[in-house]
Amino acid sequence: MKKNKWFLGLTAISAAVALAACGDGSSSSDGDSLGKINLAYVEWDTEVASTHVVGQVLEEIGYDVTLTPLDNAIMWESVSKGEADAMVAGWLPATHGAQLEKYGDNLEHLGENLKGAKIGLVVPSYMEVSSIDDLTVEASSTITGIEAGAGVMSATETALSSYPNLADWSLLPSSSGAMTVALDQAISNNEEIIVTGWSPHWKFASYDLKYLEDPKGAFGGEETINTFARKGLEQDAPEAYKVLDAFEWASEDIEEVMLAINNGENPKDAANDWIEKNRDKVDAWIKDVK
Repeated sequence: MKKNKWFLGLTAISAAVALAACGDGSSSSDGDSLGKINLAYVEWDTEVASTHVVGQVLEEIGYDVTLTPLDNAIMWESVSKGEADAMVAGWLPATHGAQLEKYGDNLEHLGENLKGAKIGLVVPSYMEVSSIDDLTVEASSTITGIEAGAGVMSATETALSSYPNLADWSLLPSSSGAMTVALDQAISNNEEIIVTGWSPHWKFASYDLKYLEDPKGAFGGEETINTFARKGLEQDAPEAYKVLDAFEWASEDIEEVMLAINNGENPKDAANDWIEKNRDKVDAWIKDVK
């Protein structure tokens, strides 16, 4: 996911520091620890929530866990090269389909960790449009997006070229955070706004929103979020592999963590709170750990 130069620089530095702290990213025994695990993730709200929860569970069973924020393409590449051990942030089949095609042969797909995900164009429910076909000149003919290069941005570009009524529309790149700030300001002023959206996301619990119908299918159908590991992780860190393989939850679970973080809670504390309140689900993930 392409971001501005300042953010890219900061992310690269963060990633370098984190990867350096992990050595080559491989797992190894360290005293009473089961070894080291490096989880890569993109700093999207969903992935911040899921990665912190999984990371904390791996710490709970005895791993020394590093969470490494990366650009989306670099996240896929780093796991495929074994520079990171795993990630729980693969949106399929459409959003990250290109990354799966490019890196999939060098990854181990552990399956879905969340069903019912979706991307599309989202508007406040007070707007009198229900379909992309209905759009004319709303919101100054501008769609407020997120980081250029994100899957939902590529799908929006497809929509702009697929719908004749959007021929003169613009897609404004920003960031996930800037998009939600713009959405909040527009709703506060009862103004029109159209944003690139995806769910699960805390904004659906905070605002009265709706997806615009997509009769041409530019945004694809239902998506799932998937877990991927590097080749060899099962042999190097079998207990971590078991947890990652068993990890699955529902939209209401991840949205609870996301909303807590958005309300100001530290991601690690929000993850811990959810784990403590959902011990039965976590116990199912770790039941095969020796």
